[in-house]
This record gives sequence, C-alpha cells and structure tokens, in this order.
Amino acid sequence: MSKFLESLGLHRKELRAWALYDWANSAFSTTIIAAVFPIYFYRVAASGLSPSVASGWFATATTFAMVLMAFFSPLLGALADFSGIKKKMLGFFLGIGVSATGCMFFIQKGDWKLASWLFILGNIGASGSTVFYDSLLPHITSPKEMDRVSSAGYALGYLGGGLLLALNLAWIQKPQLFGISDSLMATRLAFLSVAAWWLLFSIPLFRQVPEPPRTLESDETSEENPVYVTFIRLKETLKDLRRYRQAFLMLLAFLVYNDGINTIIRMATLYGTEIGINQGALITAILLVQFVGIPFSFLFGFLANKIGTKRALFLSLTVYIGISLLAHLMKNALHFFLLAILVGTVQGGSQALSRSLFASMIPRHKSSEFFGFFSVFEKFAGILGPAIFASTVWFTGSSRNAILSIILFFIVGGILLAFVNVEEGQRVARESELKR
Repeated sequence: MSKFLESLGLHRKELRAWALYDWANSAFSTTIIAAVFPIYFYRVAASGLSPSVASGWFATATTFAMVLMAFFSPLLGALADFSGIKKKMLGFFLGIGVSATGCMFFIQKGDWKLASWLFILGNIGASGSTVFYDSLLPHITSPKEMDRVSSAGYALGYLGGGLLLALNLAWIQKPQLFGISDSLMATRLAFLSVAAWWLLFSIPLFRQVPEPPRTLESDETSEENPVYVTFIRLKETLKDLRRYRQAFLMLLAFLVYNDGINTIIRMATLYGTEIGINQGALITAILLVQFVGIPFSFLFGFLANKIGTKRALFLSLTVYIGISLLAHLMKNALHFFLLAILVGTVQGGSQALSRSLFASMIPRHKSSEFFGFFSVFEKFAGILGPAIFASTVWFTGSSRNAILSIILFFIVGGILLAFVNVEEGQRVARESELKR
C-alpha cells in the first residue's frame, strides 16, 4: 500500500492533507464557476435581462475579480513570505470565499447585482487561497515528488468536486426524493453545500501541513515594518526577474495557453446554454469532466516522470487545439458530452504540471511571492479570453465565432514553452537558496 500511495504522490500525511484542499475548493470550481451557478445566474438572477446582456455581465464579473486579484497577489505573497504567514493568509481568503458562497443561497429572481458581487467575492476567496496553497507545494515535496503530488491534488480535486456536483445534480433533477420543494430551492441549497464542503475539507491542511519557517533575506531584519519590506521585496524581485529567466518564460507561456484553458472552463456552460443544450445535459457533461479527469490527472503525473514535464504539457495543448475546433462545430448534447470527455483527459494534467514545473524553478523561501506572480499571470490568463468572449457577444449577439480564436492561445503558448530550459531554471533557483 505504501508503494502504491508513493506512486500517486500521497505517501505522507502532509501530502495527503495538502492535496485534500484541492478536493475542498474544487467544489467552488465545479458547482459555482463551471456548472450550476452560471446557469442559475443566466436563468434566474438575470431573468429580466436579455440573454446576451446576461452573458456579458457574467463575463464582466469574472474579469473584475481576476483583475483585482492579479493586482494584489504579488504584494500579499511577499508579505506572507516575510512574515511567515502563508497558512494565515490562506485561511483569510478561505473565509471570504466560504462566506460569499454561502450567501448565494439568498439570491432570488432578478438579483443579478447581488449575484454578481457574491460571485466576485467568491472568486477572490478561491483565487487568493490558491496562491498560498500552491506556495506550500515546494516546502512539502522533493523535486522528484513535485509532479506526482501536484497531479494528485488535481485528481482529488476532480473527485471531490465531482462527488459534490453529482449530489447537487441529483438534488436539482429530483428534488422531491430529498424532501426539497423544487429545483430552485435545490439549486440554492447546492450553493450552501459548496460552502460547507469547502470549509470542512480544508481542516486537514491547517492541522497537518506545517507553516514553512520564516526566512529573511541577508539585508532584512525581523523588526522591520512588514508593509515596507513587502514593497522592497516586490521591487527587488521585479528587478531580478532576469536571474529567473526560465521561470519567467514559463510564466509567459502559461499566461498564453492558460487563457485558452480558462476560457473553456468558465464559458462552456454559458455557450452550451446559448446554443440550446438543456440544464441537465450541461451539468451532466461537467460532471463527466470531473470523473474522467481523476485517472488522467494521475496519468499525467506518471507521464511527466517518463517523458518529461514539458513534453506532457505539449501533448495536452495539442488535444486542446482539437477541442477548440470541435467546439466551434458543436450542435447538440452528444457533441457536448464528447467534448467533455476530451477536456477531462487534459484539463487537470495540464494545470497540475504547469504548477509543478513552475514550482521547481523558484526559490522556496520566496514561494508565496513567486506564486503571487504565478497568480497574476493566471488571472490575466482569465481576462483576455473571457473579454474576447464578452466582446463577441456584445457586438455579434453570438459567441460561436470566439471559439476559434482560442486555438491561437494554445499555439503561441506552446511555442513559448518550447524555449523554456527547465534544467537551467532549476539550477538558478537552487543557487539562490544557497546564497541567501
């Protein structure tokens, strides 16, 4: 059993507790971002708006949340590194996300403004907590474990998010079997269930994963003002990015190809709704992604060890190009299900390996700061794609033409990734740790 768990990247209690946070917060990704909430927003909260205006406001709320977190993430990451409060910062954003998600229960017909603001706060909580969650990865793993542990986190995320989404789907489709009055109430209870799930399964991380030791730079003292040091660190890191050229190039590649991935994740259900696919089929397809993603996330962890992390990422981007082409031609629920299966094969693996590849090329004592920058690029990767989607809807009344533009993100991102010298990036990061 121990060898099996080691092959999965779950052989120590702190690794299992860390990965379980993916299980916890993936409920927000599946039920709130990808499946149930977009449809509820479109059909209930924004019921007084035209379909195109409803889609536009949803995309606008997404963009606003991403821009806000992109601005603050590096500052908060530098503060957490200097003060040694990664887990406290994670808990702070967890509280924001859980509270906003729980309050979604109170959204009624026509409450599109309330729905938009709660969705923004929920995204801020989820995105902020992920910065500090990701920053813990290089502190609890060895370089050889990183790909497997990161992939295991995504696999557990698919399982946890998928199980809760399955329960939510059962509530919504057959509310009377659960003693619920109607599908509308079942949907609102689904939002409450996400908040409870997210909070409950976050507890092991706070109990089992140790706070990384506070590490100061050679020119810092523990008595200095944390806010002042935060800005100094940020300035120094921006100036010294040339020292970490391979990590920075990886960020640029990630910025581009992840924009395509995030656009598919965030806009899939709205796109499906627009072309006439019913709610049950949409949510079932999203659920299918979760369960297909479980074995394939583990598979990409194994694959990275066999052929290298970069090659495994190239494979996932090639599949995404095919997905974009097929999505443009999609006409019915069967097509949507086939696309869901394809997305499930590469979604978790591509993001898990992006996280672990970047983590292997940064100095561990500045992991929150660097993952703050990772978050910046991740958030900007969530801006251009939805913005194109929204602009197309505003100007043409349809989002089908925007689908083809996503292909460019995967091609350009793959080209940039090809220039990343992983071994050089890892060497520079380790040398930086020794010199501090």
